[in-house]
Amino acid sequence: MSSTETETTTIHEERTDYRVDEGDHERFSHYVDKDKLTEALVLGTPVIALCGKVWVPSRDPKRFPVCPQCKELYEMGPEGRMRWLEERAGQE
Repeated sequence: MSSTETETTTIHEERTDYRVDEGDHERFSHYVDKDKLTEALVLGTPVIALCGKVWVPSRDPKRFPVCPQCKELYEMGPEGRMRWLEERAGQE
């Protein structure tokens, strides 16, 4: 009588679950930090726009109109955005 041995291996695959916003955000091009955009295009990592949209860039942004919320936040400048965030946090 012979014995048969079976070897098993468990492979653990780690993935990060990135939630992608849906809706009107998909119809616009968004403002993103230039360094982060370059990294995302090379590595395929997600970026966060000024308006809060999270996605992995893959389409030509010139084909879409600029996101009105990103544009408004960009025009506020860093100090204006900080005030806007503080006001928003105070309302919650």
